[in-house]
Amino acid sequence: MNELVLTLPDDWHVHLRDAALLHETVAATARSFGRAIVMPNLVPPVREAADAQAYRQRILAAVPKGSGFTPLMTLYLTDQTTPQTIRDAHAAGVTAVKLYPAGATTHSDLAVTRIEHLWPVCEMLAELGMPLLVHGEVTDGDIDIFDREAVFIERHLQPLVARFPTLKLVLEHITTAQAVAFVTASGPNVAATLTPQHLLMNRNDMLVGGIRPHNYCLPVLKRRTHQLALQQAAISGNPKFFLGTDSAPHLQERKESACGCAGCYSAPAAIELYAQIFDELGALDKLEGFASHFGADFYGLPRNQARIRLCRETWQLPEKLALLGGRTLIPFWAGQPLHWRLAGILP
Repeated sequence: MNELVLTLPDDWHVHLRDAALLHETVAATARSFGRAIVMPNLVPPVREAADAQAYRQRILAAVPKGSGFTPLMTLYLTDQTTPQTIRDAHAAGVTAVKLYPAGATTHSDLAVTRIEHLWPVCEMLAELGMPLLVHGEVTDGDIDIFDREAVFIERHLQPLVARFPTLKLVLEHITTAQAVAFVTASGPNVAATLTPQHLLMNRNDMLVGGIRPHNYCLPVLKRRTHQLALQQAAISGNPKFFLGTDSAPHLQERKESACGCAGCYSAPAAIELYAQIFDELGALDKLEGFASHFGADFYGLPRNQARIRLCRETWQLPEKLALLGGRTLIPFWAGQPLHWRLAGILP
């Protein structure tokens, strides 16, 4: 097979950042996705409907001319978020809300300190049918970083799902076999997103032979056994698992530092990376459901009508992407071969 034509995919988890970075990140995402769930962890975060509306306008201003890309906005939950905040956001067209445990990842310091603070919010979300998107890690200092997802599922997610059985919940960027098992065993209202970096790599790719800062992300890469479980979930055809890149750009100087930032900037070749994974696993026939159908179905949105064409072609991303002001981004998989290339979006 040397050509793939797929329903235009969507990215159900992306960090577009803000300000000058939007001109890079929005174009990179819009090149291969029709819609994207946009993360709210800005500085300051997107906490109210008005914040989301203003951020959406800044994103739309950066959409390339002729693109039909649609950003889907989210709110950042805090201990002070109220049910009325959620109702107002829903009425304003906000798609979902994001739960970050405080201190779990980039710009999460103002987030939720105890999940129990959110019970009234969860009741409102369940009533409205509005999805709760979860960064599933504990932040306790005595829990090993490689165990934080599994502990979060046991301590917090299982009780949450039991307490709110109708709540729509997406466990984002899953990294463990325990997460695969949890999502698989839960009801149809529980789903998960899978990133290219967690499908392509395990912790050896970050640590063996020297620390590779551009492969560092949170949740952190796990053992190969977990990587294999994620791969099988991705190609299973189970509609509870779908595409979410967690593309998260940081300037080169902030990645390559004594305390490097977490995040892989995969947007410049996101759909090609997924095609490569599915091809290597002998499951190209499963890619369209994973990339283009299951997420839209879970969110209750129509599938895109446009299509994309991918061609088998070996190429490489540039080693660096130049930004205004002389700063640079290092894209994920830079300098490594890719074997599929986006040929264009078809009507």
